[in-house]
Amino acid sequence: MNLPNLLTLLRIFFVPLLVGALLADGSGVAWLRLIPVSRELFALGIFLTAAVTDLMDGYLARRWKQVTTVGTLLDPIADKLLISAALISLVEIRLVPAWMVILIIGREFAVTGLRSIAASSGYTIRASDLGKTKMVTQVAAIALVIGGIRWPQLAEYGQFAMWAVVVFGFVSAAAYFGKFWRKVDEGVKLRRRRELLRFERQQKRAKAAMAGSGAAAQQ
Repeated sequence: MNLPNLLTLLRIFFVPLLVGALLADGSGVAWLRLIPVSRELFALGIFLTAAVTDLMDGYLARRWKQVTTVGTLLDPIADKLLISAALISLVEIRLVPAWMVILIIGREFAVTGLRSIAASSGYTIRASDLGKTKMVTQVAAIALVIGGIRWPQLAEYGQFAMWAVVVFGFVSAAAYFGKFWRKVDEGVKLRRRRELLRFERQQKRAKAAMAGSGAAAQQ
């Protein structure tokens, strides 16, 4: 178990702490009473720390050449768990509209399924710049909304950032679907070209065989 993978697992471990800090009050959860800051500041600290681990694990894995199959599989799962848990918790405390969260999480499932289908067909759809921008926007939006609990002046910026998340999410999803369609279209054309070449070779062999049979009969 290398450090990048440990950071990924740590991000998963942060998820229940984040949910507990957002949904429970200090009187209902014993460990919250031991923390010297308010629960919203604690939740904000957890979320930002988890977001930093997301940046660090990929950077360290590439720099130290420690990219593993486990890390490749766990990293997107950890990201989606963190973002989904934060958004659903914010819906529960009525800081983010439910329909907006449904669109954001639904987009994540759709793109993940699309990339899985492409991978099973031998195609790799890498993360686009729009997808990376979407992730940064998600972190900023959720941080602003959580911060708005303590500092109400941030709430308006948080709602604006959530709209930006929706827009970036759907634009990047359209880019992924475009890449997938081009890959599938290229694959279909390549298969048809190969089938046509195979058919032409068979036709040539058949003609050559018939010519050979006719020449043998004349002799």
